[in-house]
Amino acid sequence: MTSAKRFAFLLSTLGALAAVLLGTAAPASAHAALLSTAPGEGSVVKTAPAQVLLTFSEGVLLSGDSLRVLDPSGKDVEQGTAHHVGSNQSTATVTLRPRLRNGTYTVAWKVVSADTHPVAGAWTFSVGAPSTTSVNSAAVPGQQPGGGATGTLYSLGRAFSYGGFALLVGGCAFLTVCWPRGARLRVMQKVAVSGWVTLAASTIALLLLRSPYVNGTGLGGIFDLGQVQAAAASKAGSALVSRLLLLAAAAVFLAVLFGAYTRREDAEDAEGSEGSEKRHGLGLSLSLGLSSGLSLGGAVIAAGIAATWAMSEHASVGIQPAVAVPADMLHLLAMAVWLGGLVALLTALYRTTGIERTAVRRFSRIAFGCVCVLVGTGIYQAWRQVGSWHALFATKYGQLLIVKIGLVVLMLGTAAISRRWTGRLTESAADRQDESEPHSVEPVEITTEVTAADNPERAAQLARQRAALTAERAKKLRDADPARGSLRRSVLAEAAIAVLILAVTTMLSSSEPGRTAEEAITASSGGNAALGGGSALFSLPYDTGGPNGKGAASIHLAPARTGPNLLHLSVTDASGKPLDVPKLDIAFTLPAKSLGPIPVRLRHADTGEWVATGLQLPMPGQWQLSVTVRTDAIDETTVTRNVTIDG
Repeated sequence: MTSAKRFAFLLSTLGALAAVLLGTAAPASAHAALLSTAPGEGSVVKTAPAQVLLTFSEGVLLSGDSLRVLDPSGKDVEQGTAHHVGSNQSTATVTLRPRLRNGTYTVAWKVVSADTHPVAGAWTFSVGAPSTTSVNSAAVPGQQPGGGATGTLYSLGRAFSYGGFALLVGGCAFLTVCWPRGARLRVMQKVAVSGWVTLAASTIALLLLRSPYVNGTGLGGIFDLGQVQAAAASKAGSALVSRLLLLAAAAVFLAVLFGAYTRREDAEDAEGSEGSEKRHGLGLSLSLGLSSGLSLGGAVIAAGIAATWAMSEHASVGIQPAVAVPADMLHLLAMAVWLGGLVALLTALYRTTGIERTAVRRFSRIAFGCVCVLVGTGIYQAWRQVGSWHALFATKYGQLLIVKIGLVVLMLGTAAISRRWTGRLTESAADRQDESEPHSVEPVEITTEVTAADNPERAAQLARQRAALTAERAKKLRDADPARGSLRRSVLAEAAIAVLILAVTTMLSSSEPGRTAEEAITASSGGNAALGGGSALFSLPYDTGGPNGKGAASIHLAPARTGPNLLHLSVTDASGKPLDVPKLDIAFTLPAKSLGPIPVRLRHADTGEWVATGLQLPMPGQWQLSVTVRTDAIDETTVTRNVTIDG
């Protein structure tokens, strides 16, 4: 097997390994953690609630079918569509039909978290007493986003987009900074061009798959123009469209790099010493100017493409987004320059003969700088996404992060071996003679004048022999330095580990950050657990004595603990329809401490709905909640209820 075939086989094997690892990855886990629900999971309420309410750890995007409530027979009992409570983007609520019969109800929900990943789940509550139900909460139709064939293809698309970005940016960086003369070789051009094609194709695929991925529908949705347009208008879709526009600019960059820039270099080499010193100086100035312009333009395009990830995923939400977004961009760029540059170096070592020792050493220094950036930004990202030692070892995100750190350490050890072999490289003919040109080791058909025109078979045989001799001569030149063979093997090992790192990185981006997972566990285990992770839900019937004076005020208080709380209030008439009333006042009193009444400032959110955010309850204990309702100009009543506030 020739070196070229061995090289192609090794790359194919690495690609297949990445596909297996990433294609079998689980669907994206929750990124917006569900903190509380009302009614709570498994709870039994005496009277049917007027609505269900969910509170998440971060803002979520809702669709028309984000919340479904199914009765024991599997029929939908919600009224209207899911919506936020006022302007609080971290809540989701839907109104229920009036006079629900006793039994067990299933609440199935699906939302898109602020970092663009779909989240779904289900739970049950009972009215009166639990009953049997025909609903399988683990497989509610249309409520399983991110799974099945669509989820697998979407995960593969994300993986290939990372790989394409690394090849594009790393390949171009290697050819513009480390080995400009290599840009003349088609085999080196293929590294960057294949990265561009892979990134463009995967981005288009992700855009087409976005709606089916988020909505949990089949692959048929990729042919629905309306769904594609809706996906393009979303946060993730806008990032994908922006990436495609930047890739158009990258195509122009590649055309200049492998076209005008390369032709100028060839023309200057052809002139050689024939041109005057003045012309040589002018040409050198123009060449340096074009090279600087290419480097600057390429850096801007690469940073823009990196921003399409950073501004739409983990870094854009949570704590310190103003720091996290640029840190994530630097992390992505350093990863691409290092890993993509490794592939370019590996290609040069296996498929060409003229790469200079100085080019290899230059890349070695750049790779070291990239590693420093990766370590710095990686430590910050780990602290931001994990937050504690417990989360590092107890959550899936933390465990994947440990695996990634281990792979990076292993890769650094391999890189140290590569640096040692780089230092042992002997000076090649290309290093000694500036005028020598790099060559590909691929046999090239030689076209020469054939003297034996009457014997075409003999002419073809001679051409094949000359091509074989050329390839053999190139191979001997390439293998003349034993250190180069060792360097090729160590760089190949680095590239293999890099594939694994990309696989783990893709799985990390599809996993719930450890900090969020810890917050969800803490919320679900503290106070009023029976009511859903720290909340209180109850309904207060009222009768003002006037016309249409009967109804109910349903209140959800979360987390029902000392400190800031969220209060959601809905008022319905006797038939269960949402009702706006002329006057509505709420106050809290703590009789045991002679504290209060503390009035609550309500903000009207929708028909029959009010919300209060940042409600401060300073002490734990048995508080008395008073609700004053006026249904007309005269008729008014006050109803009370005791509420336990935990410390």
